[in-house]
Amino acid sequence: MVNVLAFDCSASACSAAVLADGKILAYRFAAMSRGQSEALMPMIQDCLAEAGLNWPQIELIGVTVGPGTFTGLRIGLAAARGIAFAGKIPVAGVTTCETVAQAVPEAERLGRTLLAAIDGKRADLFVQAFDDKLVPLTEPDAMMAEEAAKLAHGPAIIAGDAGERLAEALPGAALASSSGIPDARVVARLALARWQAGTALEPTPLYIRPPDVTLPDTPK
Repeated sequence: MVNVLAFDCSASACSAAVLADGKILAYRFAAMSRGQSEALMPMIQDCLAEAGLNWPQIELIGVTVGPGTFTGLRIGLAAARGIAFAGKIPVAGVTTCETVAQAVPEAERLGRTLLAAIDGKRADLFVQAFDDKLVPLTEPDAMMAEEAAKLAHGPAIIAGDAGERLAEALPGAALASSSGIPDARVVARLALARWQAGTALEPTPLYIRPPDVTLPDTPK
């Protein structure tokens, strides 16, 4: 049995969960476009209290590494690193795209290419393609919806908070019934599986493109 604390701040929400012995013992979720830095730690504390666990009992941290919003990724990864350093706890990183893909019911994926589309807050989208067994067909990348539509081979199903935008460029594609927002419960299960298989990602941000930051002019 491994006690897993997982959380996500990478998109338009904040969530945390505790997984133990294959069961979700506690879960918190709140939709928000900003404010994750204030919401995350209280959520984590609430989950630990509900699960009846103390910090020394947490054996693995799961966190999304991106792609997603720059601020959200920094908040989640900073929290993961801080907790890991203080408690000497390993961290298992997972991508937002695979987290979104994992939430799509198997019956909906069958016989279709699954496109996970994440809102990049620009004209383009963060997109990754999977087969119906959730095997990645591409790496996550930033692209326009019309380009992303070409990743589908045959029938397609779309998941993610940018799913409707991608669907406009891919007529006939189905929209998944899942919420499309990365969920800490999925992060927990996926992080544990990756950690046990030795394929977990390092807790470093997967930005794909540079941040929207303008450096001040250097005085001459």
